[in-house]
Amino acid sequence: AVAQDDGPIHDPIPDDPAPSGLGLVVQEVAQLPQSTPTPPELVVDPRLMRHNRINYVGEVPDRSGRLYVPDLNGKLYLLDKKTRAHKVYLDVGATFAPDFFSAQGLGQGFGFVTFHPEFAGNGKFYTVHVEAGAALTTKKPDLTPQPNTLYHGVINEWTASDPDANAFGGTRREILRIGFSGRIHGIQQIDFNPSARPGDADYGKLYLAVGDGGNGNVGANGGDPQNLAVPQGKILRIDPAGNDSSNGKYGIPSDNPFAGQAGKVGEIFAYGMRDPHRFTWDVSPLGAAPQSPGASPEKQQGGTNRMFLAHIGEHAIESIHHIEPGSNLGWSEREGAFRFDKADRCFLYPLPADDARHGYNYPVAAYDHDPSPDHPCTTDSGHAISGG
Repeated sequence: AVAQDDGPIHDPIPDDPAPSGLGLVVQEVAQLPQSTPTPPELVVDPRLMRHNRINYVGEVPDRSGRLYVPDLNGKLYLLDKKTRAHKVYLDVGATFAPDFFSAQGLGQGFGFVTFHPEFAGNGKFYTVHVEAGAALTTKKPDLTPQPNTLYHGVINEWTASDPDANAFGGTRREILRIGFSGRIHGIQQIDFNPSARPGDADYGKLYLAVGDGGNGNVGANGGDPQNLAVPQGKILRIDPAGNDSSNGKYGIPSDNPFAGQAGKVGEIFAYGMRDPHRFTWDVSPLGAAPQSPGASPEKQQGGTNRMFLAHIGEHAIESIHHIEPGSNLGWSEREGAFRFDKADRCFLYPLPADDARHGYNYPVAAYDHDPSPDHPCTTDSGHAISGG
């Protein structure tokens, strides 16, 4: 990085990412129906006006070969890989109308869905969606909301009467509601660890990537990602089958790093995040991947089950982190492996000499935006790390 003593860094990561040598061949499989944000009269951002807003494709864990595809505007589709036929499995937007909201914010609406590893037998799956309007006065967040809450991120558990059916029929229950003051960086991915097996401590535990509400470095919310008393700017880990949470609708795993500690949200697994967009686990065979520095002997010996997070930065650093229990990515004191100054959005700064005392989790890989010299430093540039 180019810096003058402890002054601003003008090019945080001088080297561009090295090409991997791999290539992708992309083929059209299907085009799903057109959709519009809800409520349409509140749409002001042209980036929301697309044919539809597909943001993920996954495979139902029942060996049926069916793909599931959520549309941020409200519908959950099932897609047959062989015939390419698609069907609406569940209309999340209609279920929660008129409170369902996808008209503002790039990630608002029906954000994600994940299926329980035993879906084929128990029929359970989980969704996250956004509510606004009357929900703000008629429904109360379960964990500490941000001041001036304008949106609720809501987790629901659904139980299908017939897991083999191509249209949902069954029951649902709300298990968690979180309040945000901003329309970006709400609840992103929710998922189960695919490496966990029955009997493992991580089996059946649901991970939730919860952003900082877009206010993690300003105003009353500026300290939320570092504040262990609130859920924003964190990865949460819960047990949907338990009941010892404050609302009695899920469990708090006893092996969470802050479980049972006074003044701390026991659901927190890792923290210090701005926009934790996507995460995944390394399921490589034993010994196929190098271990992270400082990993415990047990993890060094195991060689698998490492959790990785794609973290979207403020405006300079996009990063990938190896996440362990209690990891602190440092936001908003740090952006990537650099010091962030809340009063200066134009530059990052070198780390202080005593930085090691903080124990921040720095990226295993990162790139910066390399804006042109005449690009206004207070506006977005470059490409966010938006997949996983």
